[in-house]
Amino acid sequence: MDKHQQQQQLFLAKSTRQRCNEWIFRDVPSDITIEVNGVSFALHKFPLVSRSGRIQKLVAEHRDSDMLRVELVNVPGGAESFELAAKFCYGINFEITSFNVAQLFCVSDYLEMTEEFSKDNLGSRTEEYLEIVVCKNLEMCVEVLQQCESLLPLADELKIISRCIDAIASKACAEQIASSFSRLEYSSSGRLHMNRQTKCEGDWWIEDLSVIRIDLYQRLITAMKCRGVRPESIGASLVNFAQKELTKKCSLWNPSGLTKVDLGSTDHERLVVETIIGLLPVEKLAVPISFLFGLLRSAVMLDCSISCRLDLERRIGSQLDIATLDDILIPSFRHSGDGTLFDVDTVQRILVNFSQQDDSEGDMDDESVFESDSPRSPSQTALFKVAILVDNYLAEIAPDANLKLPKFLGIAETLPEHARTIHDGLYRAIDIYLKAHPSLPDEDRKRLCKLIDFQKLSQEAGAHAAQNERLPIQSIVQVLYFEQLRLRNALCCSYPDDDHKPAVHHQSWRISSGALSAAMSPRDNYASLRRENRELKLELTRMRMRLNDLEKEHVCMKRDMVKSRSRRFMRSFSKKIGKLSLFGHSSSRGSSSPSRQSYRTDSKVIERTCASTD
Repeated sequence: MDKHQQQQQLFLAKSTRQRCNEWIFRDVPSDITIEVNGVSFALHKFPLVSRSGRIQKLVAEHRDSDMLRVELVNVPGGAESFELAAKFCYGINFEITSFNVAQLFCVSDYLEMTEEFSKDNLGSRTEEYLEIVVCKNLEMCVEVLQQCESLLPLADELKIISRCIDAIASKACAEQIASSFSRLEYSSSGRLHMNRQTKCEGDWWIEDLSVIRIDLYQRLITAMKCRGVRPESIGASLVNFAQKELTKKCSLWNPSGLTKVDLGSTDHERLVVETIIGLLPVEKLAVPISFLFGLLRSAVMLDCSISCRLDLERRIGSQLDIATLDDILIPSFRHSGDGTLFDVDTVQRILVNFSQQDDSEGDMDDESVFESDSPRSPSQTALFKVAILVDNYLAEIAPDANLKLPKFLGIAETLPEHARTIHDGLYRAIDIYLKAHPSLPDEDRKRLCKLIDFQKLSQEAGAHAAQNERLPIQSIVQVLYFEQLRLRNALCCSYPDDDHKPAVHHQSWRISSGALSAAMSPRDNYASLRRENRELKLELTRMRMRLNDLEKEHVCMKRDMVKSRSRRFMRSFSKKIGKLSLFGHSSSRGSSSPSRQSYRTDSKVIERTCASTD
């Protein structure tokens, strides 16, 4: 025992003696001295024997002693509780409250202050107060549970804790039912429905429960689940409890060194995290997914059990489509061996859980019931969202020089091929990885680029990839090929009336291009493809300008048709008909002027385009 504890006991003994002198009979000498935790009480046998069965037995064992000295060991509540019990024996009034009823209940059992020895004894008084007053009030039950923390295991054996827990669970459930009834209202059609915009006031108890010790809190939440308290309310209570327990008592993360703190001082935090994970509701969205990721980070940092971490990863994987990039950026530790900045292995396991979940799970969601007639199922929509999230995650971890290629590929290949409708995000991430790893062998570069479907690149991404020197030459050739196909399709759309002509031309071009590609080297093939791209672009520009001329003439013709009448209309109509021979051969003089102007304009545009391309 150190000096500080000795000073505290001396101060307590002195203050207790002073208080005893105020209510003990001064004119009658003491005939029994009772010592409790180092504090001596000079009392009288008669008032104590008339109420306490334990003291009665002690006095009976020492009848021959005029001055009896007794030491009571392991008194519940210590000297303070015994002082209150002694006051009760002397008939001195004091108030029973929620802060002392648990101590009085336990000390009355210890001293055997039951109805057998005296009517309306301390045991029955505390029992009555606990049943009539405390169990009817949720806040008082919480206060009693706090007092029971220092009275274990006796408080549990006397069922004080179980009675308070049952009372709190029943009260919380009743509050939610009452709150739900208060939110019921009639709609305009006369139907009764619940107003979800009104704030639910039945969860005011969440803040009160955050002061209870973790083992008692675990029993309380379990009782609430059995009573039918809403999963959302239980989730909100878990979030509130975790924030108070894990943010106040210690810093779990050292941001300067990115290393673990001394785990010897984090046993309590580890217990809190593992307990909360075990109490999480099975229903989806009962707790925010950001809270689940926060628990996962804490579980990794505190070296929680593998089962807890796997449970969290499974829960997160089932609703990964609502996660954000900040959520999945889980920091790594130096002791992991690979030296990476982020915990890639954990994210990969989460993605595996997402990919392996049954489609039937998503079909049971409330939203999927109403979206069953939509062209895309909810699971497919979730897959698209996760694909975007994964591509952004890959782009974020790609600059890490310590990130090995197998881990990068493991993340990218987790999702099925149909998950990505466009490969711009994947191309961006791979390009960042190639830039951050310039010494990557050619074989590994090819492995990376095989992940990209260049046909699913946008026009901007394709233009960038065609000039990207970090890509293998085979990948650049694929990009240029698909760019040609895109231009060819655009040209087909430019011939609305003569579709058969471009088809023949394209078919012959494809055959000759294929023959040339087979005979040329990769560099010559690359140059040939760029030349053909340039020619296709020029032809597309010429066709667009001709279409613009036709549109202008068509607008003028409509305007004249509305204004003209009879002969004027027929004359104007014949003139416009003569000008529509842009694609054919006309012998009319009036039709040659627009064609010459269009040809001159085309020539100028072609010259400027060729100059800029070269």
